[in-house]
Amino acid sequence: MAQLLLEFLSEEIPARMQVRAEGDLERLLSAALKDAGLSWETLTTFSGPRRLGLVIEGLPEKTEDVREERKGPRTAAPEKALQGFMRGAGIDSLDACETREDKKGEFYVAIIEKPGRKTADVIAEAVPALARDFPWPKSMKFGEGATAQRWVRPLQRVVCLFDGAVVPFDVFGIAAGNETEGHRVLGRGPFAVKDFTSYEKTLREQGGVLTNRAEREAIILEGARKVCADAGLELIEDAGLLAEVTGLVEHPVPLLGQMDESFLDLPGEVIQLTMKTHQKYFAVRDPKAGALAPNFVVVANQPAPDGGKAIAAGNARVLSARLSDARHFWDNDRKKPLSDMAAELSKVTFHEKLGSVADKVERVAALARELAPAVGADPDLAERAARLAKADLVSEMVYEFPELQGVMGRYYALEQWRNPPSHPTQTLPSRGGSDDGDSPSPSGEGRGGGQSTGEDLSGLTEDEARQIADAIRDHYRPQGPSDDVPTAPVSAAVALADKLDTLVGFWAIDEKPTGSKDPFALRRAALGVFRILNVGAGRLEFRKALHANYLAQAEQSDERHDAWTDLTSGKAAELFFQRTTDLLNFFSERVKVVLKDEGVRFDVIDAVFAPMNDGSRDDDLVRVTNRARALQAFLETEDGAALLAGYRRAANILKAEEKKDAGAFAADIGEGALEGTYLDSTREPQEIALADALSVAGAQTEAKVADEDFEGAMAALSTLRAPVDAFFDAVTVNSDDAMLRRNRLRLLAAIRMAAHAVADFGKIEG
Repeated sequence: MAQLLLEFLSEEIPARMQVRAEGDLERLLSAALKDAGLSWETLTTFSGPRRLGLVIEGLPEKTEDVREERKGPRTAAPEKALQGFMRGAGIDSLDACETREDKKGEFYVAIIEKPGRKTADVIAEAVPALARDFPWPKSMKFGEGATAQRWVRPLQRVVCLFDGAVVPFDVFGIAAGNETEGHRVLGRGPFAVKDFTSYEKTLREQGGVLTNRAEREAIILEGARKVCADAGLELIEDAGLLAEVTGLVEHPVPLLGQMDESFLDLPGEVIQLTMKTHQKYFAVRDPKAGALAPNFVVVANQPAPDGGKAIAAGNARVLSARLSDARHFWDNDRKKPLSDMAAELSKVTFHEKLGSVADKVERVAALARELAPAVGADPDLAERAARLAKADLVSEMVYEFPELQGVMGRYYALEQWRNPPSHPTQTLPSRGGSDDGDSPSPSGEGRGGGQSTGEDLSGLTEDEARQIADAIRDHYRPQGPSDDVPTAPVSAAVALADKLDTLVGFWAIDEKPTGSKDPFALRRAALGVFRILNVGAGRLEFRKALHANYLAQAEQSDERHDAWTDLTSGKAAELFFQRTTDLLNFFSERVKVVLKDEGVRFDVIDAVFAPMNDGSRDDDLVRVTNRARALQAFLETEDGAALLAGYRRAANILKAEEKKDAGAFAADIGEGALEGTYLDSTREPQEIALADALSVAGAQTEAKVADEDFEGAMAALSTLRAPVDAFFDAVTVNSDDAMLRRNRLRLLAAIRMAAHAVADFGKIEG
């Protein structure tokens, strides 16, 4: 068994592309080798600033010989049929065939033997094709004619060794060889290598290059922690930045630098993002003060004679220039109240068919006010926060650092509360006025013409100002599965309103996600709504909230786009119902994904999302989620499994008998509902016991479900296990007595109905 070493050496590969490139290289070459019939023991990829490669251990020296038998026509077949068979089998004469016989007579069988190919030949064919089709997110074209190349950056060398020997081929006019290059300063080379062991050792010892990504990452993290600890400081770890820096250096050397302490009056997020985005530095914390320290960690690509002092000083100067720019943005933004920034949102388009960001703000403010009671928020504070939530989008700082949207709005809101603007602002009544909601809403000031919305925060208490400021920061959350969920009532109200407005709007204009495409992150918005509600923020009447926002969007549309024509016509009610139902189904699908990720069985999920006894569907996704969790836990108990078996038996009998009788059996087993004069004398004791148990358990189950005590509902259902088992052991359902048969089938229908109060047990597998 032999080893394959492959390396593409080029100019600098962007760090963000390296890990994906490793995966693509493994996928493409693996597919080519497998198609040729090759297998191997291990495959390891590696990448760095200038190189992408892999090593495969345990490859055979050639593919296996192939012997194939191909059945042909009868020996007495026409000449044309025989000639066609020979062409298809790739043989020149029927002498290469065997004759065999079956019940219908003799026929030809072509014996096709293909000798194995040399693995080196397979590699020589696969690698150039792989290089031509490599899926770099962005690539560059170099050269002309036959030597033209398209690679992420200009390709310089290709190393390809199989079993120690060079595999002869060329890529973009560059012949594969056995020479690689090291670090440009520490040992450029070139260096001849004979296998992966000598490749890695030579690059490490002579070339100053560490090829292993995990090793470089560990050196950076451990070294950064050490230089901080030696100075009594603490590294602020950032996994994303660590991964990026690992892709920027071949010989990492973490150094502690010092910045101008005067910049610490800037918001911490601004300092950290300036370091990360522009300079790729790690921020540092002073554990005693519990705040940022006037330091940073820079990762050099080589050791320095002076221990890195000059490198650190040079990087500090560059950082000061960057932070000076940030201070300029910070100072300029604080001169303008958030209310004035909000007035400029009318000039920013949210979507061609959904109006400006100012239009969206109006809708979100109205919806936030309506949702506030459901999540325990003050309606006035929720509306005021919503009116300012997007204002920082026009700030200089957010223009420079879009990642700080909301974050900077919080700082500016608190700054405006502490230092109210000196010029008078026009204070508008809130949409609902007082809590009773009788005051008229504003007539659209702030939506056009660049007028100030007049949201003066000076009259608020500190707690109220902080609630509004936190809502401005948090209303974008959660932005991913690992992001925090806003739990403060005002923050939750604004976050829900913002996401619901986005979803309703895009559903109204029929811009829904398709397949893997979701350009407006609508799946993330739906999951965000669910997560906010699921952490206990509150409960919503979804249809009511969606309807209110739907109407607000239609009213705002004017003649913005033809897509809104039907929404303001007599078809509005019908369209609203259709689109709201579709949107609720979209929410349901997202929740199903969450439950599956939690480990809830797919059949349990289907059962709780099925229509209820009255034919309606539960639109409360939090309630459905809690029901699914409780049902799965119940089914894992002995009582749950036994009751499911009893339910199945009852449901199967009912299905067959209802088909015979061309109708469903009522589940009414109350007093006077069953047939017959002498019921107690004609019924079996187990039959009476089951009827009594169903009367109690059915009522208890419905009551517990109504109270959303799903564990209690399952406990009530579990009391049916013994009487159901006893009934089926002792009672014949399909009695010859028609009256008894109907009564007993009604009991089975009652079992079915009791279970369906929780979920559709018919969808649950064994």
